[in-house]
Amino acid sequence: MGSDEQGARFNTAYAQAVALFERGDATGAEAALRTLLRAHPGEVNSMRVLGLALLAQERHGEAIEVLEAVVRDAGDFAHAHADLAKALITEGLIERAIGELRQALRLDRGLRGAWFTLGDLLVVTGDMAGARQAFTEALGAAPFARPLEEASRLLNGGDRRRAEILFRQVLREDPEHVGALCGLAAVSLAAGFPQDSLRLLQHASRQTAHLPLIHRGLAQTYLESTRFAEAEEAIRHALTIDEASAAGWVILGTVLAHSLRPQEALAAYDRALAIDPGQLQVLLSKGHALKTLGRRAECETAYEACLERQADFAEAYYSLADLKNYRFSDAQIAAMQALLPTDVGLAGTPMRPQLRFALGRAFEQRGLYEQAFEHYAAGNAARRRETPFDAAGFELKCRRVATVVNAAFIATRTGVGCADPAPIFIVGLPRSGSTLLEQVLASHSEVDGTMELPTIGTFVRELDHFDGHADAYPECLSSLPPDRYAALGARYIDETRIFRTGRTRFIDKMPNNFSHVGLIHLLLPHAIIIDVRRHPLDACFSAFKQYFAKGQAFSYDMEDLGRYYRSYVDLMDHWDRVLPGKVLRVRYESVVRDTEAQVRRLLEHCGLPFEPACLRFYENKRAVRTASSEQVRQPIYHSGIGYWRHFAAQLGPLRRALGDCLQRFEDEEAGEATAD
Repeated sequence: MGSDEQGARFNTAYAQAVALFERGDATGAEAALRTLLRAHPGEVNSMRVLGLALLAQERHGEAIEVLEAVVRDAGDFAHAHADLAKALITEGLIERAIGELRQALRLDRGLRGAWFTLGDLLVVTGDMAGARQAFTEALGAAPFARPLEEASRLLNGGDRRRAEILFRQVLREDPEHVGALCGLAAVSLAAGFPQDSLRLLQHASRQTAHLPLIHRGLAQTYLESTRFAEAEEAIRHALTIDEASAAGWVILGTVLAHSLRPQEALAAYDRALAIDPGQLQVLLSKGHALKTLGRRAECETAYEACLERQADFAEAYYSLADLKNYRFSDAQIAAMQALLPTDVGLAGTPMRPQLRFALGRAFEQRGLYEQAFEHYAAGNAARRRETPFDAAGFELKCRRVATVVNAAFIATRTGVGCADPAPIFIVGLPRSGSTLLEQVLASHSEVDGTMELPTIGTFVRELDHFDGHADAYPECLSSLPPDRYAALGARYIDETRIFRTGRTRFIDKMPNNFSHVGLIHLLLPHAIIIDVRRHPLDACFSAFKQYFAKGQAFSYDMEDLGRYYRSYVDLMDHWDRVLPGKVLRVRYESVVRDTEAQVRRLLEHCGLPFEPACLRFYENKRAVRTASSEQVRQPIYHSGIGYWRHFAAQLGPLRRALGDCLQRFEDEEAGEATAD
């Protein structure tokens, strides 16, 4: 047989053995390779794959022996050194594995997987500087460094579509590329698909356990999914390896701020600014943390410093306006007005709606209500274009909830939930007094104040996908087994624990939970529910002039506001019918006019003894994250009642959309006053 024929037969047999190994048949591959090696003793390629086949069968000692023979006979075989390192790792021989990886990389610096493995091992041994260098080499390895750099630039510039195209191009050529997987995960998260982001990052983490880029991505993904404890764990791990990452400290600060730990968030933001002082958004976030802590003067200084560095920073102007009683100077108003000619986007709407909301507040403070309204209307028009609200869809959803969660449905599921009595839910419309009631209750020695917790909303989104579609809730509740209600209730208690300080009761003041009172009762049958209600025109207009970062898209249009308010009232009427006595209704106006009587009524409904501190709620130094944080740090004031009258001429569309809700509220209020 000629040498060419022998070579061809060897190549065929070798290719078949490799194919067996790649299909997952390590035993078959071993047999084929041993046969091949009997004919070609010591052939290093066959020996290498044999070592890998033994490793796949967890025959670690034999794998090490075979691979050691390969690198002894072929010292310049870079892949064999890297494979030997993997085998050594399985036996805990970390230092030897590091040595083999360094040798592999001296021979071939393009072995991306070897760089990642080396980085992971250096983390384990505590050599963080070495690990960072190895990870940098891995991410910069050819041939995809330039397209990934361009994709990252596009993503940071807001061009998600083109960035996604580039990341996917890399993954078509190399489906395991960690940098491209992380980039595509960032695109998915920015597009509002955290589950896709998580899947991509978990896939990347199977190739490298400690890459900070992955853990920063996981932290942001968990944060978006309101999994705060996991987010904190991920970002702290990243910072253990890369403590000089300004982005890492920013993410930690954001996680801590959302976890209602503003003092720690402040420290994290300061670390980020020490590394990169030019981060305006971080300086703004620092101001927010100071506001939450009630450190008003320092908060103003931070916001004003943002404007000193960037005069057209609309978010900083609005942050000052959102302090409620901050008074803009003539010069500041002139500066904002000077920006208006350049602030025109699609269809003539503002590109920076926060600037319009800030000007609205500035003119309102000066009693120039018509000018104020013009700016509020312009800002809301821009927000509505960005985030339109489907009023008809919301009304239909409310009707579906009322149809499914009826009296019979509730009666057949009595006692199915978690028996924990700790939660106190405050529901209603935003800007209706929920923060005031929370502050009153949180001044009680047995009650923790938290914030607007997203947990129930997260459950509803999960239930919406119950059957693989996107709109399964509430009908899917009929298919839930009893133990699932109890499990979700227990999960609620567990996931909100991060916001509590150890008191026996705690408050969840997410106003939009009015839609889910029935679900809350099924999950947590002993939870307290309070509906705080304010005059419809005051409540709705107060929401209209508030710039909500997200979650309140109904507030951008007068008609949408009125329809939303009607749906709220209709659904609360339904809960009163099917759960009589479950919900305590508290009128904001009644709390203002007779605070002590309403506080005593509130505490009695919660099963709490009266404590005078609840009347001195404004002395409570706890952190407050909502738009009313400044207002609840002062005694009760009456100026918010009937404030809508300053804008009466502009509220015709809202009046019409409210329909009979307006007259009904006024009649009920008059009836209560007569009874008193």
